[in-house]
Amino acid sequence: MSIPESQLETWAHQGAITSSKLTHERIRGVIDSSPVFKNKGVEIDTYLQGSYRNSTNIRGDSDVDIVVQLNSTYAYNIDQLDVNERVWFDMELSPATYSWEEFKKDLIDVLEDYYGRLSIKVGNKSIKILPGNGRLPADVVPSLQYRHYTQFTGESTDFVEGISFWTTKENRQVINFPKVHYSNGVTKHQNTREKYKAMIRIFKNARSYMHDKGLFDKSLAPGYFIEGLLYNVPNNKFQSSYSNSMYEILNWFHSADFTPFLCQNKQLYLFGSAPEQWQIKNAERFLSAIINLWNDWGK
Repeated sequence: MSIPESQLETWAHQGAITSSKLTHERIRGVIDSSPVFKNKGVEIDTYLQGSYRNSTNIRGDSDVDIVVQLNSTYAYNIDQLDVNERVWFDMELSPATYSWEEFKKDLIDVLEDYYGRLSIKVGNKSIKILPGNGRLPADVVPSLQYRHYTQFTGESTDFVEGISFWTTKENRQVINFPKVHYSNGVTKHQNTREKYKAMIRIFKNARSYMHDKGLFDKSLAPGYFIEGLLYNVPNNKFQSSYSNSMYEILNWFHSADFTPFLCQNKQLYLFGSAPEQWQIKNAERFLSAIINLWNDWGK
């Protein structure tokens, strides 16, 4: 017996969004109203990322992921530029006057001044704001704008915008593309008759259900990786019903080659050895567990 459509419909529902919206707005207000960045004349952009931003959050998702992006200073990649374009780039490039380290320290000071030191914890990749007064826990990521240049001439400049930051423990650079991730997800959702995000929520809820039943360790399948996994599924596998979609998607994964899979941002590979990549064996465990759940439902 397969998982009934009624159960899949329940799992497809989006989790609460009001608290996350208020949390984001309040934190953004604290940062935007601080005189620290205004007095330094720097440009910052504060925005949601993660499941709340992408409408893939489910009941039980708690932490609100917020990017605070410094645009006045940026990191870059010019590997795709030819020799002449690199000459142009070097001529135009000017040294930064405000470093990421200074920006991160200032951001921590701003948040501690407002929320109090006991409510702020500096993690390896983010500044964690503990919950309180109706506020959800939040992970605030201090980052530089990242530019992956595809063209740089005297007349035209093109780049893919991302973010870049460094881990606290290892001082390792992390690069991601949350804005591109979001826009690609919107397009995918439209191209799948608005089934894409619902199927992500179904797979995430199935993961939580299996974890609660002792059938699967949900830490092996973070939500970001589940989004990336389903992003690589052909659009025609998303059917009019959730049951048919589930069947077609799982059947397609059975013979798929995971190696070339890209993240939803289409800039990075989903699978690999980096800490920000998924291991194929864990994806296979996740899909195997879901197939067993599908086949054994009701037994």
